[in-house]
Amino acid sequence: MAVMAGLSWRGLDGMVRAQSQIEQRADAVLTLQAGLTQWSADLDALMPLPRTKTLDWDGRGLRLVRRSTVLPGDGLVVVAWARRNVDGTDQWLRWQSPPQFSRNELQIAWGRAAQWAQNPGAAEKKDEVRITPLAQWQIYYFRGNAWTNPLSSDNTSAPAGLGPGNTANAPEGRVQRAPPPENADLALPDGVRLVLTLPPGQAINGLITHDWVRPALARTPS
Repeated sequence: MAVMAGLSWRGLDGMVRAQSQIEQRADAVLTLQAGLTQWSADLDALMPLPRTKTLDWDGRGLRLVRRSTVLPGDGLVVVAWARRNVDGTDQWLRWQSPPQFSRNELQIAWGRAAQWAQNPGAAEKKDEVRITPLAQWQIYYFRGNAWTNPLSSDNTSAPAGLGPGNTANAPEGRVQRAPPPENADLALPDGVRLVLTLPPGQAINGLITHDWVRPALARTPS
């Protein structure tokens, strides 16, 4: 009877541990899916602005300006995504500013997003959300029918104007450049590729690639 009881206990203990692992994995999958859904929603709501960079990847964090989807006229928000060590574990994090209603407010929030991604203070940390443990990540932009590293490609739209050495119509031979057009959006990419490396020892680990395509392109009939 004692042997049978011991075997039964081992069987029950194994079932409990297996159930716990299944629940942990399910929670991790749901959390990661929610994070990727939010990532796509942020990019879908990306707001081009004249003569203003509204999407930027600096190798450590990605910042973007997006419109509010709650109510029209709720202003614009700055969103940032980054990887940073929190309580001894590298985490994929998201940060969002309060709604902004002027260009000056937007510039301040844009700077706060950069500060948060690199060396945040307590004020910035209170607005962050942990998504999932993350070992590494990389971003690629889709331009000219190719995926490129944003840090090694020209990610700004050069306005039409006079280049170096071109002095046509310039007084006294000085080089002049035409002001950028009002609708310049600094060459937002046609797509963004997100590559996540999830660390070993977690419920989900390995490489995950998630591609996003600008909605206007996705709706274009073939």
